[in-house]
Amino acid sequence: MTAPDLTQQMFAGSRTALARILTKVENSSQGADEVLRSLGNRVGNAVRIGFTGPPGAGKSSLVTAYTKLLRKQDKQVAILAVDPTSPFSGGALLGDRVRMNSIGLDPGVFVRSLATRGDLGGLSQAAGDMADVLDAAGFDYILYETVGVGQSELEVVQYADSVVVVLVPESGDAIQGMKAGLMEAADVFCVNKADREGADRFTGDLQGAMMLKMWDDWKPPVVLTVATRETGVPELAEQIEAHLAHLRTSGDFDKRRHAHARRRIQRMLEKRLVAQFWTEAHTQTMDKALANGESPYSILSSLLKN
Repeated sequence: MTAPDLTQQMFAGSRTALARILTKVENSSQGADEVLRSLGNRVGNAVRIGFTGPPGAGKSSLVTAYTKLLRKQDKQVAILAVDPTSPFSGGALLGDRVRMNSIGLDPGVFVRSLATRGDLGGLSQAAGDMADVLDAAGFDYILYETVGVGQSELEVVQYADSVVVVLVPESGDAIQGMKAGLMEAADVFCVNKADREGADRFTGDLQGAMMLKMWDDWKPPVVLTVATRETGVPELAEQIEAHLAHLRTSGDFDKRRHAHARRRIQRMLEKRLVAQFWTEAHTQTMDKALANGESPYSILSSLLKN
């Protein structure tokens, strides 16, 4: 089936066509570029929310509870759940599909797992393109749930309109050494598993740590939740919507999306230029120069001149 046929079927509501297009885009298969170009002005309507944080923070449970709340509002929700790539097979573990069984059968929810493919940003480079496909398919909300790898998860900021950093009371001393980037990435802080001992103390420490930074006109609120009981999730949703409203009122919503698009274009351009540069002739030139004992800098200079 041709790419245009798949695209038209997706626009008509076919989940099978949607899944096939997402696979094509994720694998950069033939026709993927054609599909992405054909999306046109259908992209840009969906709200994109990122959920990031350390392993074991309960991100999957929180995303599930948040999705249930959105579904009560009759919103169509797509979830891109990023799983770590197996170092042996290269495939994803796909654990999030198992953890999200309670919403997996809802016709208004689409869950897609994808592998990080070794991308230390916590999101594969295809995540932005896949979100565009889901956006064009008519979903109201696209939720990113990233693999818990710490500071390198900041990649999520390049794709999300609003970022929720999920922490747990046991993070305790982690605030002391919390990566500055992770602190700055948060638009909303969520202290999940707040029924555990030390939640109030941890929340106070977090708010104290936030006072050490000069915030602009939006200071991230701290929301306590127990995702498995869906406690605090409505309050979290309110704060996410408050942040989105702030972005739109201040004009930063369009600016943020513009900046995200610029970074994506730059990354795509860099990737394609590098792929086109490494012809067999250039590789042979490099190997020959290395065998002759030339320095990497002189080899680089020669390659660029050629």
